[in-house]
Amino acid sequence: MDLLPDPFRTIIAFAVVLGVLVFVHELGHYFAARWRGVHVEAFSIGFGRSLWAWTDRRGTSWRVGWIPLGGYVKLHGQEHPAGEIPPEERAHYRPGETFHDKPVRDRAIVVAAGPIANFLLAMVLFAALFGTAGMPRSSAVIGAVMEGSAAERAGLKPGDRILALDAEPVARFEDVQRYVQARPGVPITIRVRRGGGETAATGAGADRGGEELTLRAVPEAQNGSPKGVGVLGIRGGAVEYERLDPIRAVAAGVTYTFDVTGQTLAGVWQMIAGERGTEELGGPLRIAQLSGQVAEMGWTSLVSFIAVLSVNLALINLFPIPILDGGHLLFYAAEALRGRPLPPRAQEIGLRAGFALLITLFVFATWNDLAQWGVFNWIAGIVG
Repeated sequence: MDLLPDPFRTIIAFAVVLGVLVFVHELGHYFAARWRGVHVEAFSIGFGRSLWAWTDRRGTSWRVGWIPLGGYVKLHGQEHPAGEIPPEERAHYRPGETFHDKPVRDRAIVVAAGPIANFLLAMVLFAALFGTAGMPRSSAVIGAVMEGSAAERAGLKPGDRILALDAEPVARFEDVQRYVQARPGVPITIRVRRGGGETAATGAGADRGGEELTLRAVPEAQNGSPKGVGVLGIRGGAVEYERLDPIRAVAAGVTYTFDVTGQTLAGVWQMIAGERGTEELGGPLRIAQLSGQVAEMGWTSLVSFIAVLSVNLALINLFPIPILDGGHLLFYAAEALRGRPLPPRAQEIGLRAGFALLITLFVFATWNDLAQWGVFNWIAGIVG
């Protein structure tokens, strides 16, 4: 990837990232449909005219479209709502293999399998990274000391590794923050190691040599904090990587996926509540740009990027917006409660509203992408 010019690297990386995410998502729908006895007519990566196509012995057409902006699985009889299938078409259906003839539980399983597959992909990728490259952990090494801060007065310097606070051992920078924030104005005895080599490749964070010092600092109360949060005036240093055994890697992959899910939902809620700017919302252009930048950083960064995007794709598809998987699940929940499907007219209105909302979000995200690239300033400069 490093040998390729930027445009080619971006295009290839974007195709790989989006291709993997869409393929796994649609594969979830495919296997769930096979499991629940629904015939799959087509499995396509990309839209538009097929660049490559092949039909297997079950009658499923596997395709690669020339527009690489998504994909789909076409289920047998899915194009017509239940009860609106013309008799001449029903005559050609495979008995017992039509999507709408299945119970609502089976249809919900098929629809939910796509997002579930993306969550599973994220767990597998994170577990693989943690078992090979290692799990990132913030070390207790000081990266910077603020001028005039309590840390500077105590004699702390960048590169010092904090070993203990008041005889309580610490291993991560978050441990230091947690301990200090609860003690504004309270003297703290800090034991540090200064100098010597550091090794973080294996995640042990072991120190080689160096001098151990015992310093004393009094955290200051953070300005404007109603609860008097204590601060030393230091920033964290380099991230260390701990290589996990297979069992711990799988457990950490699952946990990390849930953490990313929670952080993503929190970010979305902050945008809705106005606590966070919507300029962070990006579309395909920004994903393509980030794909090229991440690919330049190496395969571990690219795999991690795919895992995070996989969680985002799963969550987006689970939003209760008609036309998305979450919207279909909403319809099926209403059907289960009512004992019969929603009226076709209500479903049609919901799908149209969902489509309009998605188009609006797509245009808004693309506008953000173009604004971030400075396209509008460039056009204004030309006009001016």
